[in-house]
Amino acid sequence: MKKILLACLMGLGAVSAQAADLVDTAVSAGSFKTLVTAVQAAGLVDTLKGPGPFTVFAPTDEAFAKVPKAQLEALLKDKAALTKVLTYHVVPGKVMAKDVKAGKVMTVQGSELTVSTMGGVKVDNANVIKTDVVADNGVIHVIDSVVLPK
Repeated sequence: MKKILLACLMGLGAVSAQAADLVDTAVSAGSFKTLVTAVQAAGLVDTLKGPGPFTVFAPTDEAFAKVPKAQLEALLKDKAALTKVLTYHVVPGKVMAKDVKAGKVMTVQGSELTVSTMGGVKVDNANVIKTDVVADNGVIHVIDSVVLPK
């Protein structure tokens, strides 16, 4: 009887333990408040909580602070432009740091990001400062600047 009860309790624990998606992972990290606000303003929460997988090059709050305040406020009010910028930071599939290669990579937005690996990994002009923040539907690589589509 004890074994059955233990098995049931373990099963309940497994059911109640919820894996973190990309949005929840970004929220819990604490350094992506502006990014999360922008994702909410653009209506992309459901997409980034979806099955994916996605690779997100996530600018920190400090990265967003480099954007002139008036430009950032205007961007947050323009859903179409905001969506274009945010989806430029997302690549389909789960690309771990060990799999990154220099070259062009197609974003969800439809334009290509340029990845370089000389002297550290860069995405366009942003430095990758932390890699492989794993979520259940993809991976986040932290960058130090907001990248803009051409």
